[in-house]
Amino acid sequence: MLLTTATWQEVEQRIKAGKTGIIIPIGSHEQHGPTGLIGTDALCPQLIAYEAEKNNDLLVGPTFAVGQAQHHMGFAGSMALRPSTMIATIVDWTNSLVKHGFTHIYWLNGHGGNCATINAAFSETYYPYSFKNEKAPFAHKMMNWWELPNITKLCFETFPTGHGSHGTASEVALTYWGYPEREVLNQMVLDPKIAPEGPIRDAVDYRNRFADGRISSDPTQATVEKGAKIAEVAVAGLLEDFAKFLEN
Repeated sequence: MLLTTATWQEVEQRIKAGKTGIIIPIGSHEQHGPTGLIGTDALCPQLIAYEAEKNNDLLVGPTFAVGQAQHHMGFAGSMALRPSTMIATIVDWTNSLVKHGFTHIYWLNGHGGNCATINAAFSETYYPYSFKNEKAPFAHKMMNWWELPNITKLCFETFPTGHGSHGTASEVALTYWGYPEREVLNQMVLDPKIAPEGPIRDAVDYRNRFADGRISSDPTQATVEKGAKIAEVAVAGLLEDFAKFLEN
């Protein structure tokens, strides 16, 4: 079930039946080089979660599509939240879900730059309970999709050279699987073929270091077929990891 296309009665019935876990895809809206879609970091967890939901009894929430991306603001189309704004929004989403009876909130993340802020938001949600010496009636878990069981190994086996750390071959392949009409982007000739490496700081420094937006990657290796395999393994990993979370 997708929360966005469900009715309130369907959601209430689900909660009353004790099905109080929800998966929330969370990512970012930022450039991913010449061959990558701007929404890649939100699309990857959304595609995985939606595919997992198709044949399984899961509830998937709306995608939290804009995150921590200040360093990408030198590239047109990128959007970013302040850390304080993102924390406040996660707290509000959490409070809304907990009010209705959700107890297990699983955040499937697609952007490494979100991690510190997401964890800070978790602390904010637990804070009132800790200082009242009460057990929180809910639990969070954040999982980066590329750290799901067997995924990291698969990605580096599939792309042993030029996988990269931003605009990666694996994330681009996954989005091509979801949007196969965009696979034609892999026909671009990139110079250099494998992008340089370096630190991530502010937007001006980033644009100066990484002229086309990539970091250490060659995403022209990405194909729909490779993305389909990544998606298959990621769905299996998500189902496994989410089931373990619900047991705690």
